Amino acid sequence: MTLSIRSGCPINLTLETLGDRWSLIVIRDIMFGNRRHYRDLLTHSEEGIASNILADRLKKLAASGLVESHSDPSHKQRTIYNLTEPAIQLVPLLAQMGAWGRRHLPVSRELAIRAQLLEEGGPEIWDAFMAELRSIHLGAPAPRRSVFRELADAYEREIRTKKE
Repeated sequence: MTLSIRSGCPINLTLETLGDRWSLIVIRDIMFGNRRHYRDLLTHSEEGIASNILADRLKKLAASGLVESHSDPSHKQRTIYNLTEPAIQLVPLLAQMGAWGRRHLPVSRELAIRAQLLEEGGPEIWDAFMAELRSIHLGAPAPRRSVFRELADAYEREIRTKKE
C-alpha cells in the first residue's frame, strides 16, 4: 500500500497513517491486550471488527512499518504480529488520547482504568511500558517492572468490582 500524501504536515501525515476507525484499535489490542494472532484480534475485539477489515488494517499497518508479521515458532501455520519501534513510540499518544477520552467522554470504568494509570504515571510509566513492549515485540532485555502486568491487574480488579 502506498501512502497518498496531501501535504508534508506532520499532523496530516500521522492522521493519514493512523486516522481510520480501526488502525489504532488494532495497535491498541496488540499493545495493551497482547493479542498477537489474527484469531485473537478478531474474536476478542471489544468493538467487533470484521475479518475483512482486520486483514486490511494488518496489511496497511505492515505497509506503514507499524507491525511486522512472522510465522509463530509454536505453530508454523499461525502468524504472530509484532509492534515495531514506531508503533511502540505511540504509547504517549495513546496515553494522551485515553486521558482526553476519560475527561470528556462517557467511558466505562473498567475500560478506562488503564488510561487513568497511564495518565497518572506520566512519562515515567510510558517509558517503562515502552521498554517492556520492546522486550515483548523486539527481543530487547526484559525490564524489572511489568507495566503490562500492572495495567492488566488494574483492569481485572475493576472487572471484579463491577461484578460485586
